[in-house]
Amino acid sequence: MDSTPPPSSPSAFDLVSRALGRYIPQGGAAAPDAQSDRATRRQAPDQSAAGRQEQILGAVNLDRDLIITRCNLAAPVFAGLDAGAGRPFVDLLPPGDVPTVTRRLRQVVESGEAHVARIQRLRREDGSELVVSMSILPSAAPEGGLTVSVIAMARRLHLYAAETAIGTSLDIGETAQSLAESLLAWGDVAAVDLDFAVWTGEGVSAGARGRIRLRRAALVPDRVWPEGYTTAGDDLPGDASRLLAQAVLRDDAPQTLVIPGGEAVERVFGSPRVARALVPGDRSAGVACIPLVLDSAPPVVLGVAEVWRRADCPFRDSELFDLQELVARTAHHVDLARQHQREHTQVLALQRRLLPRAGGDTIEIASVYQPATPDSAGVGGDWVNSFPLPDGRTALVVGDVVGHGLGAAATMGQLSMEARALLSAGLAPDQVLEHLDETVTLLDDAESGLAAGYSALGSTCCIALYDPVSHHMTLSSAGHLPPILVSPDGHAGPLAIRPHPGLGAEFALREPFDVYTFGVPPGSVLALYTDGLVEDPALSIDEGMDRLADAVATVHPWDTLQQAVRHVVSALAPRPQRDDVTLLLARMIGYRKEDTATWRLPARDDAPARARVQVAALLAQWRIRDDTRHDALLLVSELVTNAVRYATGPVTVRLIRAGHGLLCEVGDTGNGRPRLRRAGLLDDGGRGLSIVHRLTTRWGVRWTDTGKVVWAEVSR
Repeated sequence: MDSTPPPSSPSAFDLVSRALGRYIPQGGAAAPDAQSDRATRRQAPDQSAAGRQEQILGAVNLDRDLIITRCNLAAPVFAGLDAGAGRPFVDLLPPGDVPTVTRRLRQVVESGEAHVARIQRLRREDGSELVVSMSILPSAAPEGGLTVSVIAMARRLHLYAAETAIGTSLDIGETAQSLAESLLAWGDVAAVDLDFAVWTGEGVSAGARGRIRLRRAALVPDRVWPEGYTTAGDDLPGDASRLLAQAVLRDDAPQTLVIPGGEAVERVFGSPRVARALVPGDRSAGVACIPLVLDSAPPVVLGVAEVWRRADCPFRDSELFDLQELVARTAHHVDLARQHQREHTQVLALQRRLLPRAGGDTIEIASVYQPATPDSAGVGGDWVNSFPLPDGRTALVVGDVVGHGLGAAATMGQLSMEARALLSAGLAPDQVLEHLDETVTLLDDAESGLAAGYSALGSTCCIALYDPVSHHMTLSSAGHLPPILVSPDGHAGPLAIRPHPGLGAEFALREPFDVYTFGVPPGSVLALYTDGLVEDPALSIDEGMDRLADAVATVHPWDTLQQAVRHVVSALAPRPQRDDVTLLLARMIGYRKEDTATWRLPARDDAPARARVQVAALLAQWRIRDDTRHDALLLVSELVTNAVRYATGPVTVRLIRAGHGLLCEVGDTGNGRPRLRRAGLLDDGGRGLSIVHRLTTRWGVRWTDTGKVVWAEVSR
């Protein structure tokens, strides 16, 4: 039997080694040590590097425990790196970098997604360090480990790789961190300090020189710094901010400032406190301060990049040119991140403003909004809202505008506010959706909206109204996923509603919005959500909703909803996620039976008197004080009189003891809207609503399938 193993596909390590091995020079000179290299730089600071190897590549293979299994680091430039099989890869890293790099390695193992082109330092046996560009690639099964490719580059190639890495994120913190990591190739410590207005996303003007305030946005390497030193997230001392601003704006033109050693640093900053805040250590060190300049007329300084290194390694002119070129190439990335940060802040402020604040006596509310990514690219048009209506009911609204960004959020805000206004005016859910359907056709068309990254057309919305007296939920939906209802006995599932096209879907048949009514006894939990919570490439949408129903069914009556809603989101949408996630949980409480009463009276002339008798007996039972009882009786009498006079059919009277007030409702079969008007001195009627207006704290009208209800509230 032939024992030769069958051929297998090459691993990532083999591919990298084979493809990159051609760049390793054969029979090259031994790697220079750190001391001889520094001596060479001192003797010939401007010596051309044209003869040096432009690009040297290597590969290290790791198992799932991050142990080296084999390596290809034969190039002379890698001499001194102890990468023998069986050693932990982290032994090659400076101690301060171990947590960050370990996290990246494990992330690639778990996610299978490559981590490409990060500037990293590797530690040689003699304590010196080598700057490389490091990529982490997942190995194919059955190995299941990692291949780490490293590139020791010439400065010019480093500029290109650094610019490419810096432009991969629109998060201002990550952009600054990438820039600092790239600058580390020229020194021992690198920092990026940004104008506070840049950090917060505000506009930066050329005339802000005298008011500059710098905040440290990034600092590498990651290590424990001495007390008083300015680390990432801290504001620089005011003196330091002014000095740096003046230094880089000499003669009204941004210029690089080089301070060669410790004595010069102390002399320039003039304050031991400022020196402690900026000088990264006790050794004598020099610094190059390179302004981050936005190319405009006049130029605008966004901040300062600082590269520190030992005083015995002065900066050469060629190195300063490279530093200035790198910072100049990447300044626009910082400004793009600033603009995105500004948009991100505006969008989040709008979305947070629309999130429900709290529930009330009749309903408990909790919600979560979770963007897809930490930066503004993940902020979109999802919204969820809940608010009490003046007539004692509670409105629950959820919606989703197609796309992301400020345009989607602005459309979302407009639709949300319009829905709230229409619901507060007494319109039914289907009537509100009809108005929203007309609105989205006016906001934009599909072509212009999608060109801007969003579209109002096709937006979805679901509106639910909870009546705490009848314990019923009235609901209408425009293309939105059905809510999940959990009954008090623990049964959970989506509500049975017929699908309807989204808002403004002119390509579909224009059908009326359906209205559904469901019983929601006290203790029921309703879940409103957007599709990001239940969509999964590996599952159907029905399976995703079933998972949500199972998760919501585990919420116990004694659990706080805020904890429950976070638990559900973390269970169904662990980060990273593909879309924004929005979830609202509402637990129904309702009114107690003894706090409400309803009477149905025939529309006859004696109806007002009969209503007064019934209401007077109830108010006495509730022990309502005399002045409130008098106002309530007069109020009911006027409303019932108007119902008998201007409408037909039976009259319904409902009284609710709510909080600090009494809510009186009178329903009839008429469809006319009661209007408040001024009656003349000699008029026989027209004063009923004026009396109602003066007696109540607020009143209004809502429409029903059979007519209307006039409601009014008096304080007790």
